[in-house]
Amino acid sequence: MSLILGGDRFRFLVSRIRERLWVRPLAICILSVIGVLVAKLADGTRLDEFVPRITTESIENLLSIMTASMLMIATFALGAMVSAYASASNSATPRTFPLVIADDVSQNALSSFIGAFIFSTVALIALKNDYFERAGLFVIFILTVGVFGIVILTFVRWVDRIARLGRLGTTIDKVEIATARALKQRRDAPTLCARPAGEPKMAEQAVFAPTVGYVQRVDVAALQACAEQIPGRVRVAALPGTFAAPGRVLAYVSADSGSPAEVDSAQLAKAFLIGGERRFEEDPRFGLVVLSEIACRALSPAVNDPGTAIDIIGTLVRLFVLWSAPPATKDSPTAHYDRVEVPELSIRDMFDDAFRAIARDGAASVEVSLRLLKALESLASIGHPAIRDAAIQHARLALRRAEKALTLPEDVAAVREVARFAS
Repeated sequence: MSLILGGDRFRFLVSRIRERLWVRPLAICILSVIGVLVAKLADGTRLDEFVPRITTESIENLLSIMTASMLMIATFALGAMVSAYASASNSATPRTFPLVIADDVSQNALSSFIGAFIFSTVALIALKNDYFERAGLFVIFILTVGVFGIVILTFVRWVDRIARLGRLGTTIDKVEIATARALKQRRDAPTLCARPAGEPKMAEQAVFAPTVGYVQRVDVAALQACAEQIPGRVRVAALPGTFAAPGRVLAYVSADSGSPAEVDSAQLAKAFLIGGERRFEEDPRFGLVVLSEIACRALSPAVNDPGTAIDIIGTLVRLFVLWSAPPATKDSPTAHYDRVEVPELSIRDMFDDAFRAIARDGAASVEVSLRLLKALESLASIGHPAIRDAAIQHARLALRRAEKALTLPEDVAAVREVARFAS
């Protein structure tokens, strides 16, 4: 189980790095400079006895073409990526921006174009100053042809991706993938490898948030270390996604002796990473909220796209079916962190995040109301008691909203017929 949380920490850090556009271009630029310097090492070997002679002029012509074109292509690529990011934010919701900007193909393309420009510039300067001999010229020629081929293949692949990157359907797919990943992670470790949260104790001491923001990650291992130092127990009160403020309790601490615990509140609060916005990686409910926002925007009078809302409802059904599936591990999870208590996610809260806003904004659309009720009926029949109860409750609320919003008696009758399972 410690491997699970260790992997979660690693994935969280990788996700933060992937959202920085400068990381990959910087790495590729460093490799480009190293490649030019490595070519010089070939001059100190017997390679010059076996390789053909390559004229300096031919390599200079190739590098000059690459230098002149790569910077322009990189500028064009950056402009196209910015336009795609703006399109994704406008057509879906600004909350999808971290997922769109982390697109691997686009980042690899930008890195390749900038890296090729740096490589060609450094190599051209070295050639102009007679830095290479026969073997070095051959190696730099091979590297130039290889870089040129990589750039062409990357450009062809990137053109296809950039044409889809800002599209609404692609954005929805990215949100679904990120949400499914977070749901699987929490399904396999519902209490983050700690004990399930129990009843409050008499001598608990509250630990408050030091700043304002959203809890992005809870370091259960750090809480375990603090609890062992007391010694005592820590009951987490703020899961990832919780809005934190100086008056908001993050956790409760109790000593094993029953007397009030001597707690380093600042140290405990450091185990809760608080940022300005919610993240997808360890907050499954955030993905449900974002999908609901996309559906509500599609249902707004300015957009009037009920088809997208219906598509989102189908996506939400898939995610809840995924949540109801058995954990990936065959063995039942044990509490690796036995001094920390973490509450499980509430199914009712997850249903509120997913369906409440859609039921409200889609109540006047008979197509959306019917599709929503059919989706809730499907969830009620998958054999999960908590999901069944939440689906029936939301079906009743959706029916009441539709009855008030729909004006045609035939539409109301159709909605009531579908909602009979919730009666």
